[in-house]
Amino acid sequence: MTFISYAQNFEDVLLWRALKHVPQGFYIDVGANDPEEHSVTKAFYDAGWHGINIEPMPSYHQTFLEQRPRDINLAVACGAEEGTITLFDTPAINGWASTDAATALAHRAEGVEVVEVAVPLRTLAGICAEYVTGDIHFLKIDVEGFEGEVLRGMDLARWRPWILAIEATLPNSRVTVHEQWEPLVTPHDYHFAYFDGLNRYYVAGERRELLAALTVQANVFDEFITHHLDKAWDAGRRANEVAAQLPAVAAERDAALAQAADAEQRFRTAAAALREAERVNLVIQEHADTAEIARRETAAWAEQLAGQLDATHASTSWRITKPLRLAGRIAQRIRGGAVQRVLGRQARKGLRWLAGRQALRRAVFRVLLHFPALEQRVLAAWSRMRDVQAAPQHADVPPGQVHMPQPVRKVLGDLQRLHTKP
Repeated sequence: MTFISYAQNFEDVLLWRALKHVPQGFYIDVGANDPEEHSVTKAFYDAGWHGINIEPMPSYHQTFLEQRPRDINLAVACGAEEGTITLFDTPAINGWASTDAATALAHRAEGVEVVEVAVPLRTLAGICAEYVTGDIHFLKIDVEGFEGEVLRGMDLARWRPWILAIEATLPNSRVTVHEQWEPLVTPHDYHFAYFDGLNRYYVAGERRELLAALTVQANVFDEFITHHLDKAWDAGRRANEVAAQLPAVAAERDAALAQAADAEQRFRTAAAALREAERVNLVIQEHADTAEIARRETAAWAEQLAGQLDATHASTSWRITKPLRLAGRIAQRIRGGAVQRVLGRQARKGLRWLAGRQALRRAVFRVLLHFPALEQRVLAAWSRMRDVQAAPQHADVPPGQVHMPQPVRKVLGDLQRLHTKP
């Protein structure tokens, strides 16, 4: 199985090489900082271990509570005695926070912002007495120059971590300072095993068999990769999986585009049909309006004709000529024969009777002026009855008036002009 390293200098690789045979071990991380980034214990936690994470920065405490629920997570600093201490935080640089005033002064000299925070101070021996119930398989201390104070608060005679991994250089420097605190370690039967350029490793005398595993640097035979590379490879695998799905995704995209184009075409067709329907509706409405106008005009014209017809039927002339119209219709229906001769005799008798009544005759002739055809028949019959022949000197006189005296013809002419005058 490939080991995934999270520590900044592969400290977890060396410790795993020596302790991988221990199932569900226990660790103490003083100056834990972050639960993953540069963490010496993350790989062990993932392998089923648990332990105590000591990090005084309040901003990291909640993260440890969320990501390390099996661990004991303490937001305190460790020192030579119990109490309160000033923590010098560097917000711009992760991992440089320290309880050492001299280290803070050096950071300020380099232009690094330093913020002072008061935090609880506890001894490592007191913490072990409260929380430790079995073996401590390794103790890691990284407190940016305060390592000596942490060791002064630890009882290595009572609490016997199998391996110690202690930062041995000045912060952000290659200058070693282990001589300041090593006399607090080796007199308690701890044997120096290895220096990796940043940390010094010590093994408890009763665990000397672990010394051989800590004599060389982390190397290819440890079969490890960094968590950054692991994440990159995982991202690459996911990218390959996505790439493998691209043809199918492209096909789905093309199908979706085709459907979208078809939907757009149907929409355009529907829109055109709607516009045509609106145009036809306007035409129908225009025709309907025209038809309504024509209907109204026709109704008005019919009403006007009906009025004129009613006026005609109500006129005196229409009533007077009613017998003549009736006689004309009867005459049209009766063709030839004795009936026609009888009617002819009766018509002549009527004319002779009318001749003796001058006033009535004038009235009848005035009415006949409105019916030229009937007037011609009556006048012809009148002329035959009186044996009147049209004289040449009367060529400009209407045939029906040649039998009349000159004064009568004058009156009839005046009446006709009055009748035709606009």
